[in-house]
Amino acid sequence: MSTLSLRLPNSLHEEVKSLARKEGVSINQFISSAVAEKMSVLLTESYLKEKPLKGNKKSFLEAMSKVPDVTPSDDDKL
Repeated sequence: MSTLSLRLPNSLHEEVKSLARKEGVSINQFISSAVAEKMSVLLTESYLKEKPLKGNKKSFLEAMSKVPDVTPSDDDKL
């Protein structure tokens, strides 16, 4: 575990303190969780942008050729 000094505006610090108290966690836990959530969003966005670039049209068409050509059931229609 590492230590990080963080400077926050007083208003933000007070709000974090209040929210952490309401959640029943320490400020450290609250901020760690917030950072983890933000990282998850950014890493997922990056993954979703990069994934199509690694795609292969031939592989896609092969996979699609295995999908049965049937009319969707009523509960599966848009």
